[in-house]
Amino acid sequence: MNRRKFLHGLGGVTMTLPWMETLSAGTSASATAPRRFACVFMGNGVNVHHWGASNTAEGLQLSQTLQPLEPVKDQLLFFKGLHNPSTLNTNGGGHYPKMNVLSGLKVKQTTTDIEVGTTIDQMIAQKTGRDTSIPSLVLGTEGPQYATELGYTSIYSNHISWAAPNRPAPKEIYPRLAFDRLFSEGKANKRNLSILDAVWGDAKTLRGQLSARDANKLDEYLTSVRELEQRIQRSEAVSHAETNGQGWQPSVTKPTFERPGAGLPTESQEHMRLMLELMVLALQTDKTRVVSLMLNNDLSGMNFSHLGDGIEGGLHEISHHQDQERKLAMYQRINQYHMELWSAALQKMQATNEGERTLLENSMVMFCSSLMDGNKHDSSELPILVAGSGGGSLRGGRAFDLSGEENRQLCRLHLSLLNRMGIETHTFGDAETVLDLG
Repeated sequence: MNRRKFLHGLGGVTMTLPWMETLSAGTSASATAPRRFACVFMGNGVNVHHWGASNTAEGLQLSQTLQPLEPVKDQLLFFKGLHNPSTLNTNGGGHYPKMNVLSGLKVKQTTTDIEVGTTIDQMIAQKTGRDTSIPSLVLGTEGPQYATELGYTSIYSNHISWAAPNRPAPKEIYPRLAFDRLFSEGKANKRNLSILDAVWGDAKTLRGQLSARDANKLDEYLTSVRELEQRIQRSEAVSHAETNGQGWQPSVTKPTFERPGAGLPTESQEHMRLMLELMVLALQTDKTRVVSLMLNNDLSGMNFSHLGDGIEGGLHEISHHQDQERKLAMYQRINQYHMELWSAALQKMQATNEGERTLLENSMVMFCSSLMDGNKHDSSELPILVAGSGGGSLRGGRAFDLSGEENRQLCRLHLSLLNRMGIETHTFGDAETVLDLG
């Protein structure tokens, strides 16, 4: 019992269990939950008129865009003024040379021998990956689009995570494949039943050995996994005929861009929600302690007409609002929608008990974009938020204004987060001093 971490099932399928007090009792190794790091990226900047937060006597005051984060604001850090200096004076490059949010180093002006810098998530994964089956999970919703502009390649705009200075980390955009990687050890293409059906016998046996609290927690966990599995199936609109009447099975065995949309959700909003839920489950089960997620690519043309309010056109087009009232309203609604999605994921993390703290309190989840004002391609400061307590090392509910400081490199924040993840280093990117987070 003390060493049990998996449910075992038919066909060699294994399913990682979340933290439970019954399973950790009497063991020093699992009594304290590990720290995790995640980054969630949104393309094309924000509406600067409604982005902000301030410290007040009543606590952190959130702007209109950030209002959806009210339920978790005590776990929130807001940063004003942080930026990557290397993104300034890029000879007119509005997007591609500014995709160094997680490394801070200069984006090389090239269409062949690409170079950005190893990113913070991958540096953390080099350490924490020794203790997990998946060193890092890199997720997205949009595949790569290939183009060049002013001597830069669009490869830069398709990735935020780089495993090496010249090698982006492969990004999984298929929810089914990400799900199977987490819950069936890559054996999904060999089974013809739900992951829950495969492990049900072992789950039933384990449930009888748990405390009442953990038994309820196991039920909630299995239900959430099953619902996510079913939603992935519905999002792809897979028919009974397509599965040959054999029940759930993946529609593709590997990503392919030769059949656009194959295995992808038909609606972008559900795609984003699924990926955020996969991020939460990946951290909850400790399959990985590092996740990066691009809700959309930089320069994304993702459509948000489903939000109503007369929204039409692609995200990138809308971000160039030229201060037109109608486009600004659309831009604002889209920004706020991203916050709603992120907040829902954070609230799930906060509701996940891990003993002394919650999953969110044991994590640090950054939200960012590569531009501040998408209309002007402005990167003189960046929209940066961090949620979570980092295992008790961070105190939330605060806003930091560094806009008047000389040394306001974003990498100073990265350096501080790296240290909290157990990576003792005095430099990262273009930073040589840690940002003091109190």
